[in-house]
Amino acid sequence: MAADFFAENSSLARDAADPSRRADFLVPPWPGARAGEWAYFAGNSLGLQPRGAAAALESDLDAWATLAVEGWFEGAEPWLTAADGLRGSLARLVGAGVEEVVAMNTLTVNLHLLMATFYRPSAERNRIVIEDAAFPSDSHAVASQVRHHGYDPESAVVRLRPRTGEAALRTEDILGELERLRGSVALVLLGGVNYLTGELLDIPAVTAAGHDIGAVVGWDLAHAAGNVPLDLHAWDVDWAAWCHYKYVNAGPGGPGGAFVHERHGRDASLPRLAGWWGNDPATRFRMEPDFVPRSGAAGWQVSTPSVLAFAPLRASLELFDAVGMAALRERSVRLTGYLESLLDVVAAERRMQILTPREPPRRGCQLSLAVPDTKALSTALRAEYGVICDVREPDVIRLAPVPLYSSYHDCWRAAQALRELLPER
Repeated sequence: MAADFFAENSSLARDAADPSRRADFLVPPWPGARAGEWAYFAGNSLGLQPRGAAAALESDLDAWATLAVEGWFEGAEPWLTAADGLRGSLARLVGAGVEEVVAMNTLTVNLHLLMATFYRPSAERNRIVIEDAAFPSDSHAVASQVRHHGYDPESAVVRLRPRTGEAALRTEDILGELERLRGSVALVLLGGVNYLTGELLDIPAVTAAGHDIGAVVGWDLAHAAGNVPLDLHAWDVDWAAWCHYKYVNAGPGGPGGAFVHERHGRDASLPRLAGWWGNDPATRFRMEPDFVPRSGAAGWQVSTPSVLAFAPLRASLELFDAVGMAALRERSVRLTGYLESLLDVVAAERRMQILTPREPPRRGCQLSLAVPDTKALSTALRAEYGVICDVREPDVIRLAPVPLYSSYHDCWRAAQALRELLPER
């Protein structure tokens, strides 16, 4: 039975019944012995290029060539409103009002800009709660914010750790720790989907618990945006930031995104690190020294946007709008579940452990595997099988079957390769 389930033909039949939008992306060729395309599982690090990205970029380059500076105000899509043109799609992507989102900067820059407003520590309430397995840039950012305000990260940064012998956090443990810290927490800042384990946290429950103890609650959605359905406004999240170059396929270093709940976005009295692009457009070009913040998340913009960098993001967001996050999530659950089933067969025979929670509501599409000799394994996966994964030292590889472009056959290729490469138990 296991052999029939593991057969290559089974994966091909599933692809025929449940196809992806792979044809809308450029999948790198694999010039191996079995020439074809890569089985690409690193979309949680860098998404593939949408086929429409080149045309979108060419359109902006043509405007630059033919209009020069007048491109800010003329042409089919004037650059002056380029960021605004993305807000409807971003709102649908993260479950927000159009005024609550904006495309700007990159992730860590946005974290700092938003913490400048929403981390307002006092002698009694100065702690920031993050997960111990937070992405390093988040750790650097919160520690530097704490120091900037004159506090010691050793005491002011609280790192949530899973139970002994477990890889993922439990919601009840997070809520319990927040209650224990009641009165001392200024900011809760967690990853919606943890970059290392692939765990999807209970965003509404944690947000409510953070508010209950009097803290501001922000989220790093780098691994959640475009991966899992989000409903930030309804969940009462204070603010969030994310990148678009992973699951949203905006290209390396592409512009990030930010969410500010409308109750904050309409409060012009909130302190912020201001710049002219966050100024009210009605007065921006008067070049006056006084800052009049634009209503909504756009009021946290600082610098002139990188218009050319918006082009791939625009092309990718069109695909998300066409498919919808609900349908993507449904396919993601099926696809990731299939890969998990294959990997269970491998884990029964080989030295490998799945670290990601097994329940679909507790994860996105990423499966993190504990394996021996990750560097040698990832090299062999690519060179011998055309399988691209992501390595996190010392002993984790991450496989992300992205529902927009990954196939069931990709999953079969990865599992078959691991079955042949990993040492026996």
